[in-house]
Amino acid sequence: MKKLAALLLAMLLVLGCAAYAEGDEITLDVIICQYGPNTQDWFLGTGMDGTNFVDKFEAENPGIKLNLEVVSWNDVYTEVSTRISNNNAPDILNIDVFANYAAEGLLLPVKDYCPEELFEDFFPSFIEQSVIDDTVWAVPDLASARALYVNTDILDEVGVDIPATWAELEDVSQAIIDFYDGEVYPWGIDMTTDEGQAAFSYYVWNNDGGFVDADGNVALNSDANVEAIEFAIGLYNKGYTNPNPATQTRYDLQDMFGAGKLAMVIAPNQLPSYLADKEYEVNFATAALPVNEGKNPGATGVMDRVMAFRDDEYPDQAARNEAIGKFLSFFYAPENYVGWVSMEGFLPAVNSSVAALVEADPSFEAWLDVLDSCQFYPTALDNWDEIKQGVIDVEQQALTGGDVKTLLDDLQAKIAG
Repeated sequence: MKKLAALLLAMLLVLGCAAYAEGDEITLDVIICQYGPNTQDWFLGTGMDGTNFVDKFEAENPGIKLNLEVVSWNDVYTEVSTRISNNNAPDILNIDVFANYAAEGLLLPVKDYCPEELFEDFFPSFIEQSVIDDTVWAVPDLASARALYVNTDILDEVGVDIPATWAELEDVSQAIIDFYDGEVYPWGIDMTTDEGQAAFSYYVWNNDGGFVDADGNVALNSDANVEAIEFAIGLYNKGYTNPNPATQTRYDLQDMFGAGKLAMVIAPNQLPSYLADKEYEVNFATAALPVNEGKNPGATGVMDRVMAFRDDEYPDQAARNEAIGKFLSFFYAPENYVGWVSMEGFLPAVNSSVAALVEADPSFEAWLDVLDSCQFYPTALDNWDEIKQGVIDVEQQALTGGDVKTLLDDLQAKIAG
């Protein structure tokens, strides 16, 4: 009797696998981050010529269903951690970090699912940001670059030029304070938990410092970094900045800039779209970030990623990998991807979309030149999250009087330890 039961069980397993192999539907769980007001509509509403990404994908890829969820940046880290803890990780995740997932053995190598033609289309400098031990663990979703935006009406009225150095920045800021008697803030700083790590990069990378040294070792308390953050905090202490850098986010600063209350702000290339959507009327120009005298300029690039999680219990790994590859190929196809990056004002991660973007907006080409000089966060470090939070804590303590060198020394010791 036991032998018969075992035989029946074996037959059922074989039949189940055969039924699956004959074309059972594959469902991919996908998490996409909320980039702006259009993200939800583009993926799930009517944002793609009256349809949406999910419907269009499923129509062109029979046998694959997308269980796609758009999650805000404020919630996505907790959402993913909870799902991993419950053994329910998404098949595909769009997020910025990846190293911690790779270190825990949760990700599939990109080579397992990304079609070769698509892989060769990515900008190599972007791919390099997701490599650990010669293995690529994620592909770039999109990018943005940060530049200095200045209200040209304000600078013209005061009679000053766009500052190119730190010394010039202080002179221009003082002139604006004197002219407007404090009614206009000269310089915007965001040292909030949203983007404090970006503020760190704006100053250290323009003083020949950085998060790591030339050998890739964490070097947060270098002399260049101490000098850079002391300069940034000094701008606040001298009254040259918005009043609350620890709580006023980039979006708060962008609103102040649009309203004519802030003369200069560091922002991504999406700022013009943001100002237009909010119906702000402001004349502005863009420029490179000011540098310390004699130092090399360093543009800040920000790149998010798409990655695939392992599912060792899935009955047909090859079919699952192929489905993930089809998702990527569809997403990055120019007829889809160009609309996505244009709508949210981002820069592309693939060469195939460049020509179409330049044709639609010739000014876009200038941002490609900026990307060539971009430096990126060292997100391949498995302790990047700790570094990121650490520099934000340093900045916020320094804003309330903490000694920058002591704070960075302590942070370096903690990270190195």
